[in-house]
Amino acid sequence: MAKGDRLARLDERRAELESEYAAALIAALRTTAAGKWGLFGHNGDRSTPAAVASTIDSLNELGDAIDGARARLAMPPYELHQQFAASRGPVGPEAVGEPKQAQAWLDRLTGDSRG
Repeated sequence: MAKGDRLARLDERRAELESEYAAALIAALRTTAAGKWGLFGHNGDRSTPAAVASTIDSLNELGDAIDGARARLAMPPYELHQQFAASRGPVGPEAVGEPKQAQAWLDRLTGDSRG
């Protein structure tokens, strides 16, 4: 039964980490939707990535911890983190700006439709 207890505690911790990740991502998305660029890394400004580096590092650390727990629980990787990581990086000139992209993410994650 000890193994079952450990797995149950790990699953509780995974759920807590996922809630923490979602809250941190939503807070960062709100900042970006308000006009602060850098979260998605779309522009070439060298100072912008430094401004959001701690947020990105924190999200990546949480995502890694979640994926580690999920792997031990034989669960697939954390989809929200995978989607966010895939959305970052350079984009073409036809792409929407980061504030609009952040608002679209917020709308999807919170059910909000202000935009």
